[in-house]
Amino acid sequence: MSTGDGGPHPRVAVVGGGVVGLTCALELARAGHRVRLHAADPPEATTSAVAAALWFPYRAAPADAVLRWGAASRTALADDPATGVTLRPGTVVHRDPEPDLWWTRGLPHRPATGAELPPGASRGTRCTLPVVDTGRYLPWLAGAARSAGVEVVRTRVGRLDDVPGDVLVVAAGLASGPLLGDDSGIPVQGQVVRLADPGLTGWVLDEDGPDGLTYVVPRGRDVVCGGTAVEGATGTEPDPGVEAAVLARARALVPELRDAPVLSRAVGLRPGRPTVRLERVERAGRPVVACYGHGGAGVTLSWGCAADVVALVPGR
Repeated sequence: MSTGDGGPHPRVAVVGGGVVGLTCALELARAGHRVRLHAADPPEATTSAVAAALWFPYRAAPADAVLRWGAASRTALADDPATGVTLRPGTVVHRDPEPDLWWTRGLPHRPATGAELPPGASRGTRCTLPVVDTGRYLPWLAGAARSAGVEVVRTRVGRLDDVPGDVLVVAAGLASGPLLGDDSGIPVQGQVVRLADPGLTGWVLDEDGPDGLTYVVPRGRDVVCGGTAVEGATGTEPDPGVEAAVLARARALVPELRDAPVLSRAVGLRPGRPTVRLERVERAGRPVVACYGHGGAGVTLSWGCAADVVALVPGR
């Protein structure tokens, strides 16, 4: 890993070291580009590391593009123990008698049976989705990028003019907008608590629960319980009161967690935006590809978006 900007200018400079930036860098390198990745933090210190991360297009738009990116990512996130990805069945709980199932297009699914619903729920959708253990997946992704020839520079970019390269890709989550003069982004704070896994086999997502958003995602070595979605909040320290409320909701949804001990806790800031921005613009005579605003769906959209980024970068 490089710690400075020495050496020849890269063909493509990627700004952003989370799951989207890493995936873009990897796919660009696989496409034959010479790539340098500018990352402010190591992968384990990014918002991506806080994610549950269940494949689900949460707080991401526009729908048609999200479905296309999500389908490509769902295929790429194969059930491979080496990557930390497993395919797990689970239930999306519905509180509305006529739920909007837009996200199921092209996805095998069926109505949940009574035995598959949590206490107090009367309907839901059952499907099998990738669950990503980010503690294993992000190191794997970073290693794959390095093996493909991506040079990683640990630096916080304040101005795009200071970044050498023939083409720039801006995929730095909430930091992306300010670099491009775009003030449409907003942090969406999410708090999770990780419990010891008592042997759960399936996940549960209840976006519209009576007491708030709740999800329970088992990953084998732990269970990620959430959550919150506080627009505009910027704090990253866990709140004990919020944690207690999250645990109460999660344990009501999945009673098997009643005695599971807490292993860790975290807060992340999702990069909210009205729509994902994925386009090529010109800045100071250079092509710049913007790829940010993925909301709570960074992992879910990462591979599909990376493919579009590669298509927007001029040929080698």
